Amino acid sequence: MKEVLVVYYSQTGQLFNILEKIVSTLSHQDVNITYYEIVPDNEYEFPWKTDNFYDVFPESFLQIPQAFKSPNEEILGKKYDLVLLGYTVWYLTPSIPVNSFMKSEWAKKLLKDTPVVTVIACRNMWLMAQEKMKKLLHDCDAKLVGNIALVDKNINHVSVITIMHWMFNGKKTKFLGVFPKPGVSEKDIQAASLFGKPIQNALLSNNFNNLQKQLLELKAVKVKPLLIATDKRGNVVFSKWANAIIKKGGPGDPKRKKWLGFFKYYLLFAIWVIAPIVFVVFLLTYIPMKSNIDRNKKYFASVDSK
Repeated sequence: MKEVLVVYYSQTGQLFNILEKIVSTLSHQDVNITYYEIVPDNEYEFPWKTDNFYDVFPESFLQIPQAFKSPNEEILGKKYDLVLLGYTVWYLTPSIPVNSFMKSEWAKKLLKDTPVVTVIACRNMWLMAQEKMKKLLHDCDAKLVGNIALVDKNINHVSVITIMHWMFNGKKTKFLGVFPKPGVSEKDIQAASLFGKPIQNALLSNNFNNLQKQLLELKAVKVKPLLIATDKRGNVVFSKWANAIIKKGGPGDPKRKKWLGFFKYYLLFAIWVIAPIVFVVFLLTYIPMKSNIDRNKKYFASVDSK
């Protein structure tokens, strides 16, 4: 009997729906599925209040772990043949609950010498979050054998508007009745069931060498060249903001609230003013940079580590 563990934190439920679809075709008479939901001691509310949404930024980006409820003894008592690790992206980084789990002794016990398939659901930028996840997996002596990244396929500025509607109102509905629905489309969520078969085959044969190639053939990952530079640059800028803000105090501290206000306005400026400029520069430099862009696309679509 093959043992599979599904580890996840799904604030809105979207990621869990995706994982369910994958597992629906991974199931087999010789496969036993166990779910472990990461539950923070202090739950993150949904929908978000605006101040709280921005207040998690420093701890998110700096990957500062928070307390969470431990896996039960039944989960900890098994050795798993495969782990599906589902996470969302907060501020270009794996969410605080998932990061907290990955930095725990429980993760080291559960993931050591174990094949892992990461499953990401996010707005659009996940590349550098996955690089951080690769390091976390390495620290647990786990082996990354596959990655699935499902994103909001609407254009950047439209998805900004729709995701804010969802995060602050709690409804995955059309904003003003005219904008598209936020998040991963229902069509892509349903199609996630396709990824289960190659994962099942790799699991039953105990051979994960070609799994990512097979997942890519099913369009499990699409790397957008423009977002490579944007994600990298965003991490540089976020690092400066996060380190400056966290020095003003902990969550809820009035001293850092003012700085979070500055960060909020910077973020809006970056999205609506800087991002279009970056897009123009990308178009102007695409041809001379094409070989480097192609190498980056191949790398980020893979499960390789630098």
